[in-house]
Amino acid sequence: MIPLGLSAAVSTRASNELGAGRARAASLAVCVAVFMVATEGILAGTVMILGRKVWGYLYSKDDQVVKYVGEMLLMIAFSHFIDGIQSVLTGAARGCGWQKIGAVINLGAYYLMGIPSSIILAFVFHLGGKGLWTGLIVALFVQASCLAIVTLSTNWEQEAKKAADRVYNTASPADALS
Repeated sequence: MIPLGLSAAVSTRASNELGAGRARAASLAVCVAVFMVATEGILAGTVMILGRKVWGYLYSKDDQVVKYVGEMLLMIAFSHFIDGIQSVLTGAARGCGWQKIGAVINLGAYYLMGIPSSIILAFVFHLGGKGLWTGLIVALFVQASCLAIVTLSTNWEQEAKKAADRVYNTASPADALS
C-alpha cells in the first residue's frame, strides 16, 4: 500500500507543481517519491528475504511447502521493489498528463512481454508458479524501464508550460477535459 500511496501523492504533487509553473519542484517531487519507494522496497524486500525460511510456516507445516514459499519470497521481494518503482513512475506520468503514454507502455509491457514470458516459462519450460511470477517480473521491469526513460528524458520546463497553456487557454471546463 505504501507504493500505491506514493503513486497517488506524486501524481497530485507533480500536477499541482506543473500547473503552478514550478517545473523544478515537480521534478524534485518525482525524485523524492522514487527515492522513498526504493527505500521502502529495499526494507520490505530485506524482511522477506531474511524471513524466507520461516515465513512458510505461517501457512503450512509441510517442509516442501515451506521450502517453496521461501524460494518464491526471493522473487516476490524483487517484484515488490520493481512494482514500487513502476507504481511511482506511473503516478508521475498521470500527474504530467501522459495517460496515453502510460497506457501504451502498460499494454506493451504486460501483453507483449509479460504474458508471453509467463506462458513460455511456466508451460514450455515447466517452471510452474516460478515461471508465472518471472513473467510478471519481466513485465514490471519493462514497464518501469520504459517509464524511467520517459521520465528521465522529460523537459520539465516544457511540461510546466503545457500545463499553464491547458489552464489558461481553455474556454470552458468541458474544453479542459479534452
